Amino acid sequence: MNHILALNDLHNRQELSPTYDPWDPIRSLQQHGRHVLTSVEMTVSNLCNMRCEHCAVGDTLVMVEPAKMPLDLMLRRLDEVEHLETISITGGEPSFSATTVRDYMVPLLRYARSRGIRSQINSNVTLDYKRYEQLAPYLDVMHISFNYTSADDFHQVGFAKANHAVSKETAAKMYERMIDNARRLSEAGVLVSAESMINFRTHHKIDEIHQLIIEMGCKRHEVHPMYPSSFAKDLPMLSREEMRAAIEKLLDTRDKSVWMLFGTLPFFRCSTNAEERQLLARLASEPNVTVRNDPDGRNRLNVNLFTGDVFVTDFSDVPAFGNIEKDRLDDVFGRWLNGSLAQAIDCHCPAASCCGPNLLVKDMYYREDNFLERSAIIE
Repeated sequence: MNHILALNDLHNRQELSPTYDPWDPIRSLQQHGRHVLTSVEMTVSNLCNMRCEHCAVGDTLVMVEPAKMPLDLMLRRLDEVEHLETISITGGEPSFSATTVRDYMVPLLRYARSRGIRSQINSNVTLDYKRYEQLAPYLDVMHISFNYTSADDFHQVGFAKANHAVSKETAAKMYERMIDNARRLSEAGVLVSAESMINFRTHHKIDEIHQLIIEMGCKRHEVHPMYPSSFAKDLPMLSREEMRAAIEKLLDTRDKSVWMLFGTLPFFRCSTNAEERQLLARLASEPNVTVRNDPDGRNRLNVNLFTGDVFVTDFSDVPAFGNIEKDRLDDVFGRWLNGSLAQAIDCHCPAASCCGPNLLVKDMYYREDNFLERSAIIE
């Protein structure tokens, strides 16, 4: 691996911002004229100290996990990705094991920094700060989930699927540690991005959640509708009208100095619903607001480091498309793009900078719609 950046190049790297979000597949699509693999997500743990009711990968969580694939193999596969721009590390709680932090996460982040690519960790940041302090010097984005207005909310949501009782006192300590860790990481120069889901619990108080996220020192607030699937398939589903109302409420009350990133929205500029189009027009005109196209299957693959299997996403029922023991990741991505499932959602609207719905959104709301036959309605 010969990806060595001069020190001054590291200092001069473009800052992540509403005008520079390398996770958005629209960038690589515009640059290359087609979808290419620019992002690789790695599942490094199936352990977690929480059991959130909305967890997308709750079915995979275990108490004891098997050995992982050799790190060197993963690094060689990353080295082969021609247009790699970002990596993401996820779980479970990826930092649950100190050994995983030391032997996998730190080396992966150092690799990314040496190659000049951006990195993100998806974590609940409820463990001792020393665990995250090892990662901070090499990390670009710490992505956390924050859907609470109090420690009681955290207790109710975060341990809803626990197989043993967790006291309110224990949960409250974890809640305070999460807030303190997020603040300290932000002060250390990491972009702490707090994601809130619009769901049956949060849609009426998303403005209160936003205010707490600002007080935590987070530099970005991500907002995604929750789609009941996999582990969370039994949760109540919001209507598109309720989602739209929650977003409008948030836009009316938000701190305009903080980057708001919306993603996985079920709204499109080709919609016949005028109110949904008006919301998208407002999102496009608001300062420090972006709408990210979903990376899964557009510019990103997920690698399960326990099996080596390569997926389009870490929580889909779609089977693996390859394995890093025998496949190059660019080849796996090409195999996915040439398949009928990918081609069914392979729409791109330059007028709206839109890549269309992902698999979850299409299945939930647009099962009978052919987006390849639709065009943006730009008022």
